[in-house]
Amino acid sequence: MDQQQHESQDAYVAFQEGTRLLADDNAHAAVVALERARALEPAQGSVREALARAYFRTGRFGQAEEEFQAAVDIDPVNDYAHYGLGVCRLRVGDRVGARGPLKLATVMRPDNADYGRALAEASEGDAVESAGAPEAAE
Repeated sequence: MDQQQHESQDAYVAFQEGTRLLADDNAHAAVVALERARALEPAQGSVREALARAYFRTGRFGQAEEEFQAAVDIDPVNDYAHYGLGVCRLRVGDRVGARGPLKLATVMRPDNADYGRALAEASEGDAVESAGAPEAAE
């Protein structure tokens, strides 16, 4: 087995371990395994998405956003990565920045109620804000 095959196998084992730990609600340990997988296979969207989920569950929203963005860059039709990117932005109070990725996720999977709820949360107050805008200019 050559070096590249060995690294790919190590990355797969680390990814499997990380996703198992995530499923067992052990996000902190999952981060360690998934960071190892990312170091070995940085161009794997599934690794980047799983690491983003682990970061999110540990409250590391900035790092989660970076990993969800990487997953979107690798696979632009990954609806869950768009959703995760939007939810990360919601968590840090950036409703405007959350709307774009949440709209895309919702268009890709209109049947997903979680996506729709997150988009509604990101859009709350739009009618009030736009209605009040002319008054603020006076």
